[in-house]
Amino acid sequence: MKRIGTITYNIYCNFTNYGSALQTWALLRAIQKMGYDAELIDYCPKILVDKDPLNPFPNMWDQDEASRRNCELTMPAIRDNFYKFEHFYREICPITKKRYTAKNFNDVTSTEGIDGFVCGSDTIFCIEEFKGFDDGYYANYDCMRGKAVSYAASFGSAEFDDSTFQMLNERLQNFQALGIRENRMIDYVKSHCNVPCARTIDPTLLLTSDDYDSIASDRQYSEPYLLLYTRRYDSKMEAYAEKIAAERGLKIIEISLRATNAEKGHIMRYDAGVEEFLSLVKYSDFVVTNSFHGLIFAVQYRRPMVAFSRSQAVNKISELIDLFGMRESLFFTGEEQYNDIDYDKVHYNIAVARQSSLDFLKMELGLL
Repeated sequence: MKRIGTITYNIYCNFTNYGSALQTWALLRAIQKMGYDAELIDYCPKILVDKDPLNPFPNMWDQDEASRRNCELTMPAIRDNFYKFEHFYREICPITKKRYTAKNFNDVTSTEGIDGFVCGSDTIFCIEEFKGFDDGYYANYDCMRGKAVSYAASFGSAEFDDSTFQMLNERLQNFQALGIRENRMIDYVKSHCNVPCARTIDPTLLLTSDDYDSIASDRQYSEPYLLLYTRRYDSKMEAYAEKIAAERGLKIIEISLRATNAEKGHIMRYDAGVEEFLSLVKYSDFVVTNSFHGLIFAVQYRRPMVAFSRSQAVNKISELIDLFGMRESLFFTGEEQYNDIDYDKVHYNIAVARQSSLDFLKMELGLL
């Protein structure tokens, strides 16, 4: 049985991320279901060496006084959350015996018995986020060249110039096939490589809610609640969530760094681990989020929900909404009208995209 190593953006970061963890697990499961031995490569790019989830202050996006104060108040939950994520990566995900960096990465094939590499998903191709072309993410280590494919790799919002386009063209030659998550770079990639290339859906959509139920925690709250999951503070989104909760008689359970919202009666759950996050979505009575993966899991569990756009994720959230056929569920101001979601139609759209992406992944793995 061939052993496939996946390499993506997950363990090493400034703040833990449910989407990063779950796309990692989902891709491993999808590969295993196709009859391969799959293992997460414990890889830390050079740019992430100084990131410490137990001391996030130096690398926070928002450095205003209120944001720093809320982060300070959230630190006990941040610590609990970090250790739960460590358990998820080390115990729930199959993972390499050793940690790899640029210094020892070429040892991974002999030490771990890796036969081929799948790079993705997440924004591993975003040269702005990683300050250039990471050798692991772009399959540029000697042991990876010609033995790698990408699956649902994202360029994020990266912009290229003549110099970086030339470098990109060179790096694309390292792959035997390229699965790309968003449409914006598909035409360019297809025209600059001679290998199969297609848009592929996020790994979390390769599985169904039944798969996630196998790791989700039991129900945590007996009373009805609205889940507010915030990747970045949005006062309009918060006001909308409070309005819907009041109208429907729901408590608000919130996952965010806005610790002072506890004073308004919000139940703050930044401490939630991956398995608890799945449970909080599954049993919610309404979801309000500006998270790409918050949107995905609300849809996986067929929850009444709205997704707010945010500046750092406009493209990927918009494309995902269009894939689902849920344009009316994308909010910008909170003044929009909520409409019930036809989930049978949405899940039909997902099933079509899922089969196409699974077929592409199967083809990719056959090349390794």
